[in-house]
Amino acid sequence: MGSTSAEYNGTGGVGRRDLIKRSAALGLISVPTMSFLSACASSGGDGGGEKAKAGKKTAKNPLGVNETAGMEFVLFDGGFGKEYAEDAVKIYEKNFPEAKVKFSATQKIQSTLQPRFNQGTPPDLIDNSGAEQMDMGVLVGKNQLADLTPLLDAPSYDDPAKKVRDTLRPGIVEMGQFDGDPFWIMYYAYTVYGVWYSQKALDSLDEQYPETWDQMLAVCEKAKKKGMAGWTYAGKYPYYIPFSLYPMIAKVGGREVLDSIDNLEPNAWKHPAVKTCFEAYYELQQKGYVLKGTPGLDHIQSQTAWAQGKALFIPNGSWVENESANVIPKDFGLAVSAPTGIDSSDKMPFGTIWASGGEPFVVPAKAKNGTGGMEQLRIMLSEASSKNFTSKVKSLTAYNGGTEGITLTPGLKSGVAALEKAGENVVNPRIQDWYVQLQKEQIGVAGLGEMMAGRLTPAEAIKKIQGFADAAAKDTSIKHYKHQ
Repeated sequence: MGSTSAEYNGTGGVGRRDLIKRSAALGLISVPTMSFLSACASSGGDGGGEKAKAGKKTAKNPLGVNETAGMEFVLFDGGFGKEYAEDAVKIYEKNFPEAKVKFSATQKIQSTLQPRFNQGTPPDLIDNSGAEQMDMGVLVGKNQLADLTPLLDAPSYDDPAKKVRDTLRPGIVEMGQFDGDPFWIMYYAYTVYGVWYSQKALDSLDEQYPETWDQMLAVCEKAKKKGMAGWTYAGKYPYYIPFSLYPMIAKVGGREVLDSIDNLEPNAWKHPAVKTCFEAYYELQQKGYVLKGTPGLDHIQSQTAWAQGKALFIPNGSWVENESANVIPKDFGLAVSAPTGIDSSDKMPFGTIWASGGEPFVVPAKAKNGTGGMEQLRIMLSEASSKNFTSKVKSLTAYNGGTEGITLTPGLKSGVAALEKAGENVVNPRIQDWYVQLQKEQIGVAGLGEMMAGRLTPAEAIKKIQGFADAAAKDTSIKHYKHQ
């Protein structure tokens, strides 16, 4: 998702940010069809030519990159923009002056790269994010990705005494693993998902962020009386809604509810916590607290309306600060909070939040210069590149640090505070990267999108989503994953 995303998210979903996703979840259209996935995950075709010969391993070149081989890098052009990646490419070119680097950015990851995967001629490094994100679970299951463990075990860019894996934030390595030890995906951004709002707008209502659902409804009612909607969201991409809904489900019923959903367990969606949270969100729609016309808005339009003060709350990932920088007023007081719960009977405390890696970078198994792709990631995971990313796009990276000496922007500062408040109560739903089509098109668009538009009741939405999950569980053409 990423930048999600959610998501990705960036991003968004886009994340996302991708997410987160997402894990991102941004892009122009959402069309990850099974015909593509089966084609993309085929044997790879007969093209591709020869792989670049290995170079000599040295202290400055620990992965053994061929210093004269070309390297191609395709980036998702979402909420984080492309400048941070272009800056990292310049370092690669400086380190390997005889290597020709081809860099490009697109929102159409799937349609741009589908033919190349089929022909066996993929790029060397891909930021697989946005609405046209390729299904990661399928790519892993069909052996289309290279194992990035050599990157993890390589000396870090800044300190040869530390491996790259020792410089990463908690959970990043686990996110990139699907079954056992192989490491398939380097989630570069670190995304905080939640409910984003204007502190100035809350202050104008003489309110604080609501911790219980009764308080949420009261704040929305007060906002409505002043001509402001309580909520808006990316109506055309309603898989943004889980950025706040999923951690709310965990808060109400415990993190094991999300795990059972991720595991595609029978009746997982029929858990009382899911029903309670669906009904709570549906109540926002039924009471007129959602901005009129939201189902027809894309992520940019909904974020713009929110930034203009037409709605108080929006579910999103931390890429939103950068993506909406041109429309968020300077005195907006951008802030993020963990989702509101129901009441004191919730299983987890207020502050329970979704935070995880976003912007999933992959090296295709058939890449000509996969080692070069990994080296580009090693450069990006340096302290300097991490600081550059954070200062330019207002988001954390997978590098555990990189904020020293940087003046944190309001949203980033709020995100760091939310993480501190959460402590151990951080959840990370895996369904968005294990089963992309299920999460985006089925749960998101066909389920939650229809419910929030008032065309399905919560009970109908749950029944429909459970049907989608059951079908995915029985689908022998896709690889299934479970929490270990």
